[in-house]
Amino acid sequence: MVILLIIDILTLFPEMFSGPLTSSILKRAQERGLIIFNLVNIRDFSTNKHHTVDDTPYGGGAGMVICPEPVFGAIEHILALRRQISRRRVSLLCPQGRPLDQTLAADLAQEDHLVLICGHYEGIDERVREKLVTDEISIGDYILTGGELPAMVVADAVARLIPGVLGEDTSTEEESFSEGLLEYPQYTRPREYHGMTVPDVLLSGHHEDIRKWRRRQSLMRTLARRPDLFAQVVLDNEDKAILRKVLYDLQGLDLS
Repeated sequence: MVILLIIDILTLFPEMFSGPLTSSILKRAQERGLIIFNLVNIRDFSTNKHHTVDDTPYGGGAGMVICPEPVFGAIEHILALRRQISRRRVSLLCPQGRPLDQTLAADLAQEDHLVLICGHYEGIDERVREKLVTDEISIGDYILTGGELPAMVVADAVARLIPGVLGEDTSTEEESFSEGLLEYPQYTRPREYHGMTVPDVLLSGHHEDIRKWRRRQSLMRTLARRPDLFAQVVLDNEDKAILRKVLYDLQGLDLS
């Protein structure tokens, strides 16, 4: 296997990643040599004897700000280590960034090298953004204690799109957001449980009927739960016919 992606993560708390990066799918991806995750402790590049990495903000204000020197030092170390790689992105995890979605995850998965910078405290010196950062990424409109959890989310969302990481390449094609729609309902054994039964169409063995049922469920689920997503979906003629049929069914009309 050829290494398809290297992800370097700059963090003040590398111990936070021991579980997510050493379990399940991400663990197997590393064991198979598809992905390399490398944790870089920003404190190792502190330039003072106390190994501090933060200081009070100019202009006053609450909290502390990460200094530029250790971040620049860590990035320079990484670039020297990966100097043979040309395609890379340096992303800062912060609330001001572009919201992470499946499109962005797929875009990041096309790179050879990702550098994820975990912000902390009240933020990071602006000169890091100006000189080093190519992207800023947010996982939602809320505040966390640091960029470590967002970095884990980004790493997971990107890694599973790398060819060979998941058991079947088609498994990423039919799940939520891959086409802008939420995924259809899934069922497995037993056929009946607590009075709830699996839809008959899924037991019919008729692949075309199953495909149409799943498409209808995805359309209706997205329309009901995420109308913001549904408004962006490009509907083909079959989708429009499905929706017309649903509308007629709701009105009690017969199309036959």
